[in-house]
Amino acid sequence: MSINQPLDSLPDMAVFARVVDAGSFSAAARQLGITPSAVSRQVARLEGTLRVRLLERTTRKLKLTDAGAAAYSRCQAMVSAAREVWALSDTHSAAPSGLVRMSMPKAVGRQLVHPLVLPFLHKYPEVDVQLLITDRTVDLFEESIDLALRVTDNPPPGLAGRPLATLHHCICASPLYLAERGHPQHPRDLERHACITLGEDERDRHWLFERAGESATVAVRGRYVANHSEVRLEAALSHLGIASLPGFAARAALERGDLVAVLPDWQHKTSYAGTAWLLYPPNRFLPAKLRVWIDHLVLGFAGVE
Repeated sequence: MSINQPLDSLPDMAVFARVVDAGSFSAAARQLGITPSAVSRQVARLEGTLRVRLLERTTRKLKLTDAGAAAYSRCQAMVSAAREVWALSDTHSAAPSGLVRMSMPKAVGRQLVHPLVLPFLHKYPEVDVQLLITDRTVDLFEESIDLALRVTDNPPPGLAGRPLATLHHCICASPLYLAERGHPQHPRDLERHACITLGEDERDRHWLFERAGESATVAVRGRYVANHSEVRLEAALSHLGIASLPGFAARAALERGDLVAVLPDWQHKTSYAGTAWLLYPPNRFLPAKLRVWIDHLVLGFAGVE
């Protein structure tokens, strides 16, 4: 093997890593802006250079061989190192610039992140922001997302991150509704009330509460179900029942007295409550555009709960 052969193979290694990340030759070709046949030739050339089979090709999907799995981890590290080198110029640039792509859950995106975007765009005119507002778990690497905001007490391994805030969930209702139907004194009392639920999963109909070592799970029902917190908030303000809401969504109405907290001495546990983590691929040299956006989010989330 010549001394230059590993260097000559770097483009083929990068294409091989993209094929594995994308899941197919055609998907990788679309991302790279070349033809599937060109992608296939580069992977075949790398296999020929290494004299090993990297991928088992079937009509439906690609499968890594043992050698391919070992090669992929090293090729992926090489691509990450190349990104870090490119990021050096942005890291040391005086003016942050470029596109920041970020995913987040719907309620958090609409009510907490979106209001922070306008002042950020005014402050950094060379930086663009794209928000992917979805409750599904986004693969940062596969979908080329720079950062993700996830509400979890167990952030996934393999990503760098920092906590932004602890988000709570509460149940509340209008004073008029409670005057007519009464104030629940225990979670089991909710069985006799109209409850406004999320409805995305069967578990959303079973509300879990904890208090000083005691727990209670209650099957609730109501005439109105909506998978958007602002809609459930409006329903509660319209006296339709007791709503399950993120604390940040209900905060203003609670402070005004338009809503009243129900069972305030109990903690309402949901999969949408926990620590809001800002997650991103590990990179020692974060581009300036990401550093200023992260700092802006940390400041903007101060005091959120």
